[in-house]
Amino acid sequence: MPNIRIFSGSSNQDLAQKIADKIGIRLGKVTSRKFSTCVEVGEYVRGEDVFIVQTGGGEVNDKLMELLTMINACKSASSCRVSAVIPCFPYARQDKKDKSRAPISAKLVANMLSVAGADHIITGDLHASQIRGFFDIPMDNLYAEPAVIKWIKTNISEWKDCCIVSPDAGGAKRVTSIADQLNVDFALIHKERKRANQVDRMVLVGGVSQRVAILVDDMADMCGTICTAADKLIEAGASRVYAICTHGIFSGTALDRINKSAFEAVVVTNILDQVENLSATLNLR
Repeated sequence: MPNIRIFSGSSNQDLAQKIADKIGIRLGKVTSRKFSTCVEVGEYVRGEDVFIVQTGGGEVNDKLMELLTMINACKSASSCRVSAVIPCFPYARQDKKDKSRAPISAKLVANMLSVAGADHIITGDLHASQIRGFFDIPMDNLYAEPAVIKWIKTNISEWKDCCIVSPDAGGAKRVTSIADQLNVDFALIHKERKRANQVDRMVLVGGVSQRVAILVDDMADMCGTICTAADKLIEAGASRVYAICTHGIFSGTALDRINKSAFEAVVVTNILDQVENLSATLNLR
């Protein structure tokens, strides 16, 4: 049986270290120099089972290229198998051709990973489930649902009478699954957009009056939608509003919006590095 090696790209080394510590393996050495365009794997990997942890946030193009070169370096060094651990999949929102001349970038990323030499992909809470079909190699999509349920039970005392809310129709399946496991009600916000990242109108389907409302989504990017949804829930009589999102991207003025929002707290995972964001707002968990 081959030995396991874990390496980290530069996107979130703290997460990779936590993974290595959890399974009791030392994190491998990698040298990555941006301006020298150099990636060097500083460990013996011949015949080894290699896992490379690199998430897709921040400077996504740089991180993706770094991941591809790391995969290729390990494959060229005769690794037994190379698994790419990509908790936040790059370009996941470009999963279909939604207008003329639009690329299906998620499919392109899948092709690039395969050509680089990846044998296995591990990701988390894919924005669109059809991305799994873009790969001809094994792909595992891990869900944050157990962690979401654990956080709710641990941190919200009135969770047995809360309402789980989806900010759009696309997240209804995720929300109903969580609500069923908690044995609580769920609600849905229907939103109409005139253009990307700009919501024109919202309609709440379900009751949240005098209850804690918990918005659950896969990602928080510009945060315009969830902040508007929080206002809608307060107007509908919710006593408190929380948001739980797997991927805390927080582009542009997202943190300012959160600071001015009606949220009691916005909760995200550590898939993306949140050290700077945590210092910028007291509402982020």
